[in-house]
Amino acid sequence: MKDIEKTIGNIIDKQSVSFIGSVDGDGFPNMKAMLPPRKREGIKEFYFTTNTSSMRVAQIRKNSKACIYFCDKRFFKGVMLIGEMEVLEDKHSKEMIWREGDTMYYPLGVIDPDYCVLRFVATKGRFYSNFSSQDFPV
Repeated sequence: MKDIEKTIGNIIDKQSVSFIGSVDGDGFPNMKAMLPPRKREGIKEFYFTTNTSSMRVAQIRKNSKACIYFCDKRFFKGVMLIGEMEVLEDKHSKEMIWREGDTMYYPLGVIDPDYCVLRFVATKGRFYSNFSSQDFPV
């Protein structure tokens, strides 16, 4: 498992785009391309920035089931992680992943009410490489 975790971590760290899947009110999956996670702890826990007013946040508040996907198009490898997503609006979480320049998106700074953190915790995953897929626990 350590080898696959290292391989997946390397793929994640090299991507400029992440894909987040949530569930809408009718139970259908919804995908969205987003910036990469601001912070990750292994392949278990991920932190993203987003707008509190977004459709994605509304969906996550109603149904925490989610997935994230990373694709290395150069080598045609991909990893999907499945788990739960939560919306964090506390000062500590917001400060933890705040970066200089974020005022472009959140003009009031780290206290902007339209700035929140998405915390994703993976429970399982699926890795695709060399024309083969492999499921794994996280």
